[in-house]
Formats: sequence, C-alpha cells, structure tokens
Amino acid sequence: MLIRSISGIRGLVEEDFDKDTILRYSNALHQVLNPGVIYAGRDSRESGEHIIEIMIEELIKLGRTIIYCGIVPTPTIQYMVNSTEAVGGFIVTASHNPIEWNGIKFVKENSTFFNSQDCEKLFDKADNYKPNKAYVDEKGIIWEDKNSLYKHSLNCTELKCIDIRQIRNKKYKVVIDSVNGAGSDALPLMLESLGCEVIKLNCDKNGIFSRGTEPLPENLSELSAVVVKNNADVGFAVDPDADRLAVVDENGSPLGEEYTLVLAVDGYIKSISNEEEKFVVNLSSSIALEKLVKPNGFVVERSAVGEINVVDKMNEIGSNLGGEGNGGVILRESHLGRDSLVAVTMVLNRMSQSESSLSSIYNTLPQYKIVKDKINTEGVDKGVLISKATNLFHDAKQNKIDGIKFIWDNKWLHLRSSNTEPIIRIYSEAATEKEAKDLIVKVKSLL
Repeated sequence: MLIRSISGIRGLVEEDFDKDTILRYSNALHQVLNPGVIYAGRDSRESGEHIIEIMIEELIKLGRTIIYCGIVPTPTIQYMVNSTEAVGGFIVTASHNPIEWNGIKFVKENSTFFNSQDCEKLFDKADNYKPNKAYVDEKGIIWEDKNSLYKHSLNCTELKCIDIRQIRNKKYKVVIDSVNGAGSDALPLMLESLGCEVIKLNCDKNGIFSRGTEPLPENLSELSAVVVKNNADVGFAVDPDADRLAVVDENGSPLGEEYTLVLAVDGYIKSISNEEEKFVVNLSSSIALEKLVKPNGFVVERSAVGEINVVDKMNEIGSNLGGEGNGGVILRESHLGRDSLVAVTMVLNRMSQSESSLSSIYNTLPQYKIVKDKINTEGVDKGVLISKATNLFHDAKQNKIDGIKFIWDNKWLHLRSSNTEPIIRIYSEAATEKEAKDLIVKVKSLL
C-alpha cells in the first residue's frame, strides 16, 4: 500500500508504482504548481529510471518545461529550485528505504517540501485524476542540466558561516561512503573543492546498496576500517539520496547521526556575532544541542518530526539553522532542506577551527546516548499504548505535538508513528546507554 505523508509518496515498486499511479501524481503536481519550469532528479535505484521517464513524458504532454539533472542528491534539486526561477521540482527516491522501495518527493517554489496542507491538496488531485484531460497542443520540452552538482558545490564553498581558506589549508584526508547512491559524484566533487584528499568508498552510482541504507553506526564498519587503514582525518557517510550525513572520527569510531548537527552548530556559533540566534530541531533529536548552546544564551525550539515541520518552525521564529537528529542539517543561506553537502562543509569548518583531532573535538561536546527502536503497528492499539505509557511516566513533562514525548531534566522518551513506514518509532536518550535502553524496555513491556 502506497504510504503518503509530508515525505511525499513511498511504496514497493512491484506493488505500488504502476503506470496509472505515476500518471496520477504527475498530473497532480502539474495542477498544484504555478505555471513555469520544473526541476527533476532521482537517486540511483534502477526502478527510478522507469518512474521518472513516465513522469517527465506526462509533464511534457501537459506543456511543462522540465530541467532534468539526472542522478543527483535530493538537496541538489532543492538548491536548484531555490536559486532559479523554477516553480518547483520533484525527486524520485525512497531515501533510506531498501532497494525494493521507491518514492517521489515534491518540492515547492521556495525549495521546501510540501507541508501537510500542500500534501492534502496534491493527494486530492491525484485521487481525482482523469486521464488525458489536460493535454495541450504544444508540448513542453526537456532540458538536461549537467552542471547542477558544480553549482551546488560552489554554493557550499561560498557560505558566509565557513572559512574556505582555513579548510583548504588543512588539506584533510577524507573517506566518503555514498552507498552507491545519489551522492556518489556529488560528495567527492564537494570534498575536492574544499581542498581535501578524497578516498572513495561505494561511490559507483549503480544503485546496488552495499551496506544498510541508513548511515547508522552498525552499517559503517567498512567505512571505519578504511578510515583507519588510510590514516584519514574523518569519514563521511550518506543515505541513498544524500540528504543525511553521518561522521566517523580518525579512530574509525562512528559519532552517531545525532552529532552531525551538533558539530555543525558548534562551528557555526564560533563564527557568528548574532547573540539572538535560534536553532530548530525536531522532538526526536538529541538534547545535546540545547546543552551546547545554552551557556552562550542561544535558544533551541522543537518541532514535529519531518523536514518540512522543522522548516516551517524555522520560518515561524526566523531561524537560520536547524535540522534533525538523523544527520540532517538545514542552513537557510543555501536552501531550506536537509543537505549533506552543506553538512560536510560545516563539519570540516568546525574541524578547521582547532588544531585538535575530530575525536578530541567530539569529546568537548555534551555527551548523551540516544537509543532508537521501533515496533510494527500490526496488532498494536496506539491509543492504549500511549495511555499506559502516560500512567507509567506520570512524573515527566509531556509534549504531544507529534505522538507523545516524556521529558525529564537529562533524559527523554518519544513515541510516534513513522511518516514513511508502517511502524511506531520509540526513541530515548539519557546520559548513559543503559538508562536510555531501560526507558525503551519499560515501554515495550506495556505491549
């Protein structure tokens, strides 16, 4: 069954992406976007070529001009929409889902994904699709943009919050693991533009995901080994559409996705003079960010989980930097979306601000352990589970903007339905891994 959410649509290729479904969403996108040019791209999944060909052909019949960037990171399409007169875009990707999945992410004129109201309108148009009713006599055209990666990379080197000369002078040796996905060309190009010696790992862009698709510590053993073998300064890993970044230190130790944003912010606050800066993260992101910025008088606001929810909150409070604890960094100066190229630049910028190794820099950050678990929704009454958990954790503060989060001074527990999979996510964080795991064990005992 096709999953529809603020993350777009996602499903199993063999079951959910027949031609009729693809045409429905092509027409719906055409109807909800203003007249004008649309950018398009995809990740490296083999199934993506078929899906995007059908979409582009249909949009051309509807009179649209399509600029196709090929296999590029999701944030590259967002950046191109943001930096041109395009009215929107789409990316054929299932992000971190396994190879048998695919999906479509929809981009608005301001480079953000569709919010819940936009999605409601889009899905309604798709549900009421009438074949061939809107074809025009003069078809649109397709243009190929083969320079989008260069444009995106150049933008990252020009960010005001980084010192490009300082980074280049360090001549870092970097290993990049792109899981043979959309970042396979983009990340090495980005790193080379920053003066790094680049060692490529899984950068073949062939859609064969040689490790677990999410850049989680348990999937980064090969990256860790290559970092140590080559005496590299740092290792980076991304997911198939390259919007999320994970970091491995010079000892081969994965720092955890949660600390990508923390490292980026640590470097950012060392390079700005604005004393009223506000940061936005979602409810499931680490408390380490609050602990990092609070002594400097900065504020951290929380949003519901989902990139567009973070972005909406950033716009609401005038924040320039935000993200998610899954390795997603969102910097307004570039565009309003998670971006691994921006994240790489900001992490290297933090490293360049010190003579210390990455592991030493990491050890200066507030240290918390986050544990991520999930349960299948089949046979689970979510309401009953939340009611029982509320009774069990009666001493905690509660936040109900996205599922329910129980909050104590130095730990928290969050229960919420996934936007992309038929599961309930259970995240917890505390000063020690044991304490965080104990919270999850207590919740699962209620099932």
